[in-house]
Amino acid sequence: MTDPAAPRDGLEQPEELARLLEEDPADLYEHAPCGYLSLVPDGRVVKVNRTFCDWTGLAPGAVVGLRLPDLLSAGSRVFYETHLAPLLRLQGAVREAALDVVRADGSVLPCLVNAIEVRDDGGRPLLVRATVFEATSRRRYERALLAAQRSATESEARARTLQQVVSELAAAGSPEKVAEVVVRRARAAVEASGAGLWLAVPGPDHTPGQRPVPVALVASDGLVPALLTELAAAARGGADLVRTGGVRTVPVGPGLRAAWPALADALLGAGQDAVVVVPVSAADERHLGALVLVLGVTGDSELISLAEPGTRGSLPQADAELLATLGRQAGQALERVRLHQETARQATRSAFLLEAARLMAAGHAVTETIRELAELAVSRLADMCVIDLMTEGGLVEPVVAHADPARRALVEELRDVHLPRRDGTHPSVRAMVEHRTVWLRGLDEAELARFATGPRHLEISRELELTDLICVPLVLDNRPLGVITLGADARRGAFTEADVETAEQLALQMSQGMDVAQRYELEWRTSHTLQASLLPPAPPEVPGYALAVRYLPASRGADVGGDFHDVVPLPGGDVALAVGDVVGHDVTAAATMGQLRSVHRALLVDLPGPAALVDRLHGSWPLLGLPRMATALFARLDPATGDLRIASAGHLPPLLVADGRAELLDVRPGRLLGAPPGPAPEWSGRLAPGATLVFYTDGLVESRSADLDAGLDRLRAVAAAESADSEGIADPGALCDRLLDALAGPRRADDVALLVLTRLAGDPLAGTGGGADHRSHRPVVGAGCEEAAVDQARSDLTDALEGASGDVSVSGDAMRWSPERAETPAPPVAFPALDVAAGLGSVLGLDPAAVRRLVAGAVDRLTTVAGDVADGLRLLARDAFPGDDDR
Repeated sequence: MTDPAAPRDGLEQPEELARLLEEDPADLYEHAPCGYLSLVPDGRVVKVNRTFCDWTGLAPGAVVGLRLPDLLSAGSRVFYETHLAPLLRLQGAVREAALDVVRADGSVLPCLVNAIEVRDDGGRPLLVRATVFEATSRRRYERALLAAQRSATESEARARTLQQVVSELAAAGSPEKVAEVVVRRARAAVEASGAGLWLAVPGPDHTPGQRPVPVALVASDGLVPALLTELAAAARGGADLVRTGGVRTVPVGPGLRAAWPALADALLGAGQDAVVVVPVSAADERHLGALVLVLGVTGDSELISLAEPGTRGSLPQADAELLATLGRQAGQALERVRLHQETARQATRSAFLLEAARLMAAGHAVTETIRELAELAVSRLADMCVIDLMTEGGLVEPVVAHADPARRALVEELRDVHLPRRDGTHPSVRAMVEHRTVWLRGLDEAELARFATGPRHLEISRELELTDLICVPLVLDNRPLGVITLGADARRGAFTEADVETAEQLALQMSQGMDVAQRYELEWRTSHTLQASLLPPAPPEVPGYALAVRYLPASRGADVGGDFHDVVPLPGGDVALAVGDVVGHDVTAAATMGQLRSVHRALLVDLPGPAALVDRLHGSWPLLGLPRMATALFARLDPATGDLRIASAGHLPPLLVADGRAELLDVRPGRLLGAPPGPAPEWSGRLAPGATLVFYTDGLVESRSADLDAGLDRLRAVAAAESADSEGIADPGALCDRLLDALAGPRRADDVALLVLTRLAGDPLAGTGGGADHRSHRPVVGAGCEEAAVDQARSDLTDALEGASGDVSVSGDAMRWSPERAETPAPPVAFPALDVAAGLGSVLGLDPAAVRRLVAGAVDRLTTVAGDVADGLRLLARDAFPGDDDR
């Protein structure tokens, strides 16, 4: 050790310095820059230096005898007993233990303590020597450092919270999901005991700028039921949650108690200290609602709060700024999801209206269309739909539908029992009477009871849980057609302005569509009633024959046309057959067809032949004033013999089907009815047993994509195939159906009328002749001039007979005769020359039966004329020679 008295480096030490150095050990102990404490093993102080006493303001005598823990703060005392003393006993020394010493004035002195334990040779503790360093600056620095670290940590946590919130809000697809994210994250960020989000729901009577704005709770987390109830009551009672300004902290104090005493009591009862209100706003600063947090005891935490008393109800500025940012993020997310939802709803509404238009354009019956629209409405727009149509008795035909199958019985009871008894107070009646939309929001018990028809009606309304009703009238040209009522229940939620607009657009479409549909149904019923009255009844039974008729209107345009068929039994046993086609397939064509059929039957009274019938129709057409031209085919059948006479007024020839073959008869068409008159050649022949005759209109064979010959070829082919399939004898009904299936099809441009006649093979009235002789057969008489002479004689006789017969026109082909044709005896007449005429006709190759009929008709006509002349001569003689009766 260096001698303090020895000079150093050749320098002499001053005397005072030497004295201080001599006294240094004692002075250093007392006035050292740190405190010295000597303690016995139980912690009592036995020696203390002046520095420690100066720091604490205690006299040495006041310190000696105290235990070291008695000089410490409560926290340091605990630390000494639990950490420092055991560690010192275990290790024998401690370094830089942080303790807070309490000064005489009660202030706290931060210190760092170093201590060693002095032990004897046996290891027993004898003394503890401790040095105490004042650490106020260091403690301040450390606290500032810790605060900075804590602030950085909290800032990082806030940034992470904000990042998580933004991420979760971006994934949120509904306002409810946005509210859940904001409430949960905001509560965790500020360690609030509970939180809830209220959003503005302006009512129908709320005007912009009106305060307070009505709000509704969307999401909550951690709020006890009693506190949540009081917060909701305060919001409904007028608490201005939606307002301008920043984050507000409302402590539980006199101000809150004065405004909302029940809420203040609930907060105190739950151990809460304050309420924080965070505005939720959109990007354009519109306030959408408020986030409400409750600060205080965290009811769902098992940890003891280490917050200083009185600080739980305060909110750090950083937390306030975080909450304000969360409020803005929540508002923007709400706007985004609402816009997305509105876009989706608009697309759904557009699709709904498009589907409704498609249903109305489908051309179904009115009742069926209304039922489909009601079902569509409850699948897309509402929970309940009632559509009323106006009838002569008022609103008595409601169509109802409900989205919930379990509740359909309730709406059906409404339809059957209660809705027909509603009066003028019912919103649907009001809507129709006032010609305006009636929108009832937030239906309550009083409102339901006001328009209920009775207790059961009110009970059904309760069970349906109706909250909103929209009643839109169906009006066109100020003429009420009905009303549509849409209902929303508690599960769906209230209607929006867009829903009302959609309902009104639907009503407009329905009004226009229903007017067209009702007009169409009226026209359809009228046309079909007209056609039903115009078409002939089922054909009569003809002994020995099978008959089948069919009529199909055109598939496009009016469902009525001008084609007709007719079978008329005549006096004497003959049967008149007819098919016709009036130009067009509308109501006018049907009316003309009805008149033509009636005129046809009227002209049959005096039993004219087919050609005469055509001539008479030509002659009477200007008098009838019929607006359309027509084609027609008239036939006269003798059921006993099968003899046929046919005349055509511009109509297609009939088809003969027999033995698996089908051929068109050579019936030469005359002029159309309504055209300038002209002769109609008459065809005659015989229908053999087993043969089938098909009368048809051009709608069966004509097509815009193919010529008429192709259609006739297909007609022959299908008929022949049916004859072959039925072993030669065609069933008239089956042949009709096969022809229609093969040639008409589901889409027809024109009407189709069919009349099929089959002479049964087992007919006991059939003649003895062979097959059907529908073709001309000319016997071979000779060659050269002999044949020419015979032809000339035949022509001369035919012309003479035609002139004598008057209204009977025959063709040479009709008069040709073949050996296979059995001659039917002519009716007896008092004119022996009939036999001569028949014989002469046989020589010339003419049908003797036809000759007899023609001559007999001529004789009858001549006899009538002669009788008329004789009566006239008698009248002249009586006038010339009065009184002379013998003349």
